[in-house]
Amino acid sequence: MKIAIPVDDTKTQVCVAFGRAPYFLFCDTQAGTEELLENPAAQDQGGAGLKAAQFVVDNGADTLVTVRCGENAAQVMQAAEIKIFKSEGSDAKQNADACKEEKLAPLTHFHAGFHGGV
Repeated sequence: MKIAIPVDDTKTQVCVAFGRAPYFLFCDTQAGTEELLENPAAQDQGGAGLKAAQFVVDNGADTLVTVRCGENAAQVMQAAEIKIFKSEGSDAKQNADACKEEKLAPLTHFHAGFHGGV
């Protein structure tokens, strides 16, 4: 399982803004590795959610753990067969562990998105 989690500037806490998260933490549970990558969509004027979703897809994630997600980004994830789970608490690594242990609930509500910033 390769889990993607949007993280804030602390690089350890789950970011509430999926598309504009400064970083994504990718946790490969089979390889036992973690990789922190800058989100190329974080500063974009528009379409940050779509671009961030494509970034997650392009980096081979099969699972996303996030606070919330817009409808358009969710459609990209669902088309790529990426499972989306709702984070619990703010610690990214604890959320990755909880996801691996199947303790997180699926995220089922997707908002219309935030246009013009967070």
